[in-house]
Amino acid sequence: MILLVGCNHHLSKTPLKPIVVTKNVFGDSDDPAIWINEKYPDSSLILGTDKDKENGGVYIFDLKGNIDSTKSKFGMKRVNNIDIANHFTYLNKDIAIAVATERDNHAIRIFSVPQMEIIDGGGIKVFSDDSLNLPMGIALYTNPQNKKVYAIVGRKNGPKEGYLYQYYLYDSSGVVKSKLVRKFGIYSGKKEIESIAVDNELGYVYYSDEQYGIRKYYANPDSSNNELAIFGKNDFKEDNEGISIYKNNDQTGYIIVSDQSANSFNVYQREGIGKNKHQHELLGKFEVSAKNSDGSDINTFNLPGFFGGIFVVMSDNKTFHYYSWQQIKKKLKMSR
Repeated sequence: MILLVGCNHHLSKTPLKPIVVTKNVFGDSDDPAIWINEKYPDSSLILGTDKDKENGGVYIFDLKGNIDSTKSKFGMKRVNNIDIANHFTYLNKDIAIAVATERDNHAIRIFSVPQMEIIDGGGIKVFSDDSLNLPMGIALYTNPQNKKVYAIVGRKNGPKEGYLYQYYLYDSSGVVKSKLVRKFGIYSGKKEIESIAVDNELGYVYYSDEQYGIRKYYANPDSSNNELAIFGKNDFKEDNEGISIYKNNDQTGYIIVSDQSANSFNVYQREGIGKNKHQHELLGKFEVSAKNSDGSDINTFNLPGFFGGIFVVMSDNKTFHYYSWQQIKKKLKMSR
């Protein structure tokens, strides 16, 4: 069990200061994803979306927050959320892919990483059988047995049941295509569902039903569609938003969820409490300098300047903030 010593849900009045603030995107920063270069860690990349209506895109940042304009993709329409899968079979090779939602194109977009080549043939349409077809949130699930990669996609509006669609992604002679394999997920009807996060190792998907709580399901499309947990219902000032999962090798860790209007993050235990692996109680909170964050990502890999991992947070001033896991650990007085 992981302990937070003397925290008692206390929110420090002093926000964490970012180690790095990126250069500005063009219009409206929204969601980051982290790509780790294990061979050359200082060449790792941060991908960040810009959901501008006409000149949105996917920005590529280095670890100092500089923009790589040769790899960044511009001229897209409302690119909301983004996620990365590290093992996708493409032209008989094992590659990393980034998948983003392009809301006003009613599609998901797929890029090779780190080259950022477009490999989706112009976009894969989603929610094609429904008039409520504006994609927003996305998370990628990789089946640990057969290595199949799936995109779990949320949208601006949807029904009370079957709000999320899950698509199997596959290569077809150099063009990535999709097959709808599942519709699942309860929706409260309060606001919307944008933030989605997958825990590949434990096999779960979490999503923020805004102003209601965080919902938990199995990620494998062949599993039950029954809801496993709903937590955090009274833990947020207003919107519960971006979800990140800090994963230790022993299958312990933390689920970190943005309390958007409070400029802070709530921390829940990844492995559950005691014998109940689906009991996720609030362990603590920490405030950040990023404002109104609705997107974040975290990784445990040691990077230059970010020992123990890097936490990347969207801020509403067209930037992304980088924090070190050590900052969070110290703030919450974590025992490990």
